Amino acid sequence: MNEDQAALQDFNGQARLFPLPGLVFFPHAVQPLHIFEPRYRQMAVDALAGDKLIALVLLKPGWEETYDDRPAVHSIACLGRVIGDQRLPDGRYNLVLKGLARVQIRREPRTDKQFRTADVEVLHDIVPDDVEELMALRTAVADLILPRVTEGAVREQLRNLFKGELPLGHLCDVLAFALPLPPEAKQELLGILDVTERARELMEAFRAVVDGAAKTAITGAPKRFPPDFSAN
Repeated sequence: MNEDQAALQDFNGQARLFPLPGLVFFPHAVQPLHIFEPRYRQMAVDALAGDKLIALVLLKPGWEETYDDRPAVHSIACLGRVIGDQRLPDGRYNLVLKGLARVQIRREPRTDKQFRTADVEVLHDIVPDDVEELMALRTAVADLILPRVTEGAVREQLRNLFKGELPLGHLCDVLAFALPLPPEAKQELLGILDVTERARELMEAFRAVVDGAAKTAITGAPKRFPPDFSAN
């Protein structure tokens, strides 16, 4: 059993919440975090002294008006484990978080802590038994995305990713995190447990971004597509 599996097995269902605007975190992705607000400094101290788990969750639109309190968040978040940490002299923290699992927020109890916590349920991928369908979808995703990537090193990264042994669901999560999709589309993908449906929706979301980039170029304001890619 590796550290990630052990962390999930020992998880007690109470997660520290780190609400963020514009960032949707996924299992198997890696995200650096700079912690500077006092309440989240407390969260970092609490996590590092405990199970090192933090759930990143996307803020809902309109969060600006109530940011200092408890703005609304989406009900599906990603639980991550701190795999790197640095405390700066002024009390700020640099953390590196690795995504472990989707979680469903059930309720947010009031506590005496500055940061938010929630009772959550760990969600698991639904993987059909049809191996041929899984392989066909893997090929379809590769055939859609690879021709759009022209930068050599990035293209090689992607080729290795598709040739590797990551299951389809994990592969889609890494791609959904790294590709330049709108936060709303990423949040929708985070909420899909059936991996075949997730793959199809990922392709639809990618096509929509490609079509949008093409239309922008036609109007005279071309944008680089895709932007710098990281498979994490």
